[in-house]
Amino acid sequence: MSAVEIIAIFLAGVGAGTINAVVGSGTLVTFPTLVAFGYPPVVATMSNAIGLVPGSASGTFGYRRELQGQGPRLKWQIPASFLGALVGAWLLLHLPEATFKKIVPVLLVIALVLVVVQPRLQATIRRRAEAAGRDHDTVTRGRFVALIIATFLVGIYGGYFAAAQGILLVGVMGVLLPETMQRMNAAKNLLTLVVNTVAATTYIIVGFDRIAWGAVALIAVGSLIGGFVGAHYGRRLSPVVLRGCIVVFGLIALWRLLAV
Repeated sequence: MSAVEIIAIFLAGVGAGTINAVVGSGTLVTFPTLVAFGYPPVVATMSNAIGLVPGSASGTFGYRRELQGQGPRLKWQIPASFLGALVGAWLLLHLPEATFKKIVPVLLVIALVLVVVQPRLQATIRRRAEAAGRDHDTVTRGRFVALIIATFLVGIYGGYFAAAQGILLVGVMGVLLPETMQRMNAAKNLLTLVVNTVAATTYIIVGFDRIAWGAVALIAVGSLIGGFVGAHYGRRLSPVVLRGCIVVFGLIALWRLLAV
């Protein structure tokens, strides 16, 4: 690799790790960078997924305080993400890339709409729960089942393409859970770590010879640094600002996906 390529891929890793910790669409920085330097799409996808695992880990560690108290729910969401990631990784290795990318923009639009209307939806759900004599902070069985199914489906998406899976998770959780934006962001970081780890492990086992290990190393170091940076600053953002960041990066992600 040339010096320009090394620097560009490393900086893309830093940017992706930072964005993933705060929002969750960092793949749309590293993936196009790899493709621009001549890596085939599937090779870029697999190498990118492996390289971003350290960033997911550092971002999750940075949000560890916000994860406290979420264990009873996450013990169900984590297996759902794990199984979904297995399915998604299998799809990547067996289906044409264009097949799944056709629905990615639609899913992203839905997620962004959910993020934007989340405060109003939660207020409506709260009023209805109070009118029915229920505690809004208690998640009903129906909403819980819907959350697990949605987590599984997002895991499939993440195992296949990864880009903006965090935005999808925050959008879904924002509608189904009575949680703050920062706590949902912490859960998002942990669940995407699970998905990325499963996908990366699958790619290493099945496609070891198709992975660009030099690029993986650069993205890994960069994303590790970026994850700490993103968590440090992301945790200080107000819910309104954090929601705004999600929408802005989501729109950028949508533009990049439609432009491909």
